[in-house]
Amino acid sequence: MKCYTFSRRSGFVSIVHIKGNRVVLRDLTVDDLDDLFYWNYEATDREHLKWNGPYYKRPSLGRQEFKEKFKADFTNIELNQPRKILVIEVDGRLIGTVNWYWEDEVTNWLSNGIVIFDSRYWAGGYGTEAFQLWTDYIFESMNVVRVGISTWSGNVRMMKLAEKIGMIEEGRIRKARIVDGEYYDSIKMGILREEWEHMKRKTP
Repeated sequence: MKCYTFSRRSGFVSIVHIKGNRVVLRDLTVDDLDDLFYWNYEATDREHLKWNGPYYKRPSLGRQEFKEKFKADFTNIELNQPRKILVIEVDGRLIGTVNWYWEDEVTNWLSNGIVIFDSRYWAGGYGTEAFQLWTDYIFESMNVVRVGISTWSGNVRMMKLAEKIGMIEEGRIRKARIVDGEYYDSIKMGILREEWEHMKRKTP
């Protein structure tokens, strides 16, 4: 049974803590930043970098520069604004993050994403549950019309994950991405609010 706790009082700050059967989605903390830096720049297991937008040039950042990137996220927590990033946790261990960004704020259209850093958790339903909880949080916390993803045709796992939570393929730009010297299609998938609401009504 899933337990949703979107707001918990902690002093003057409202904390997001969403508990599923396998994972917990929770607010980012300052202590998490060293873990995030480790998984992005130091870990032996960085297989996730081969799948999460490998066609973008990854900036080479020092630890302090990397931490500066999250200032706005901590401001969102302090102001109790909808979170743009949450940590995925299993048994108290940080294994990944979920996030979103605007595609077009005028039309209330955003894209969400997920990365599981620790490849030992790439099976067993951890990503599926985390991504469903995250998508639910977005629709329940924000007045958005649609939520989507952007990926590439080589990332079959991401496409299947998006399909599991109700997204459909809406656009395919052929040979728009190059990964390891080979061309791949750019993929857009999405779900509308009314489709998400219909799915929620059908879920026991």
